[in-house]
Order: sequence, then structure tokens, then C-alpha cells
Amino acid sequence: MNVLESDRAFGDAISDSYERLLVPLIFEPYADALADRVARRLAGRPSARVLEVAAGTGALTRAMTSRLPPSVEIVATDLNRAMLDRASAVGTTRPVEWRQADALALPFAAESFDVVVCQFGTMFFPDKPKAFAEARRVLRTGGVLLLSVWDRIEDNEFADVVTEALAARFPDDPPRFLARTPHGYHDRAAISDDLERGGFPSIASFETIAERSRAASPDIPAIAYCEGTPLRNEIEARAAGRLAECTAVATGAMRRRFGDGQVDGRIQAHLIAVER
Repeated sequence: MNVLESDRAFGDAISDSYERLLVPLIFEPYADALADRVARRLAGRPSARVLEVAAGTGALTRAMTSRLPPSVEIVATDLNRAMLDRASAVGTTRPVEWRQADALALPFAAESFDVVVCQFGTMFFPDKPKAFAEARRVLRTGGVLLLSVWDRIEDNEFADVVTEALAARFPDDPPRFLARTPHGYHDRAAISDDLERGGFPSIASFETIAERSRAASPDIPAIAYCEGTPLRNEIEARAAGRLAECTAVATGAMRRRFGDGQVDGRIQAHLIAVER
């Protein structure tokens, strides 16, 4: 899977729509599930340290602060300063250390964390075995790496509808960000191979979890995906100044598929755990 440089560019304009619309639409249910697994892993260990990689605007960070005791240290990192600034502005229920960091070169000492966790960020790493090797390096012996990745786009209905609508709008050069990157890293064998190349011995757990994505109207998912992800970069590269027009195309497709009122679509992801 090729990750384009533009796929990793989450600027100020994207971070706002991402947090307002996309986080409640698709991220919060899985943030709760992943935070629960971190809490269970650390039960009875009040002095543990947790590193979050690719924290985005902090959906998982906030879920962890509500579930982990204050004595558990949380360090949340992301490559994009705009996302971290947004996460910090939204805030958490207790102190968190926010750090700008590249998952391929973590600025932390070896064996300094009990858990490394990454919600829907692995797909954006240009060298996944290297990122996994870095996670393993900073994990203590017996520590765990917890990941979530989206399943194929066909199992995530809103993303699929938006992608197909824009493919019809740009038939000669369809913007494929959603299929290529967020939904392009779902194969269990490929993930297992990358983990092994990163130094992990085997996958201890691989769960596929289906949830529902709901919004009050069909324009919300269209805006969330077209303006709150790097799909925005692809649209603007093809039609400068016509982002609203393309978002309207996606809204029309959502309306035809799901109706005019509240919309409800399937989302599906994998939760993975592997021990050092």
C-alpha cells in the first residue's frame, strides 16, 4: 500500500472538521473499545506509562483519561502540529503530555512504556515495519502494542458512498484517498507480516468489530469526509475553489442512499493486540 505525502497532511482546516464531525461520526465508539482494553491491561498497575501514537485530535486520549487512574502517565503524540493543537484546545479531564513526534522515529528511551496504543493511525505510516519496530523499542518487556485499523471500504458504508460519488465526478482521475489509505490496510496476513518484520513474535488478538455510524442529516458525513480528511487535499488539487461543489455531490449521493433525515450506516474495524 502506497501512502502519498498528501495523505499525511492534516492542516488547520482539516483538523476543525475532523474534530467536530468525523470524531463523533466514526471514532468515538472505537476509542471507547480501545480505551477499555488499555484499562484492562493496566488493572492493578497504578504507576504505568502509556504512549499514544498518531493521537489526532485526541478522541482516544480523552477516552483513556476517563478510564485510567490519574497515576497512569499518558503521553499523546502526533506528526501534525495542527491536530495536536486542536486536541490540546479541546482538553482532557486530567493532565496529558502532548508531543509532536514521528512514529518512525519516536523521541523516547528504550523500554520506557507499558502500553503503546494507536487508533486508526497505522495506515498512514509510510514504513509500517519501522513504525512497529519503534513501538517495540519503547515498550518494556511484557508490554503490549494495541492497534485499531479500518476494515475494507466496502464494509464502511459512508466512506464507500462518498468515494464512489467523487469517482463519478472525476472519472479520469478519481480521488482514492479513503480507499487507498484509511481503508487500505485491513489484510490480516499483511499486518501480521509487518508486525513480525518489526520484531513482534505473533499476534495475540485480532478482533473484527462492527459498529453503526449515525448523523442527523446526510450532509454531515459528506462534509466530514470531504473536508475533515486529506480527501480535501485531493479534491482541491483537482478542482481548486470547488470544494463546496464536490461536497454537495457527495451529499446528494448520501441522500439517495440513506434518505433526507437521520442517516445510519455500517462501520467496521479490526482491533489488534501484540505483546513484546
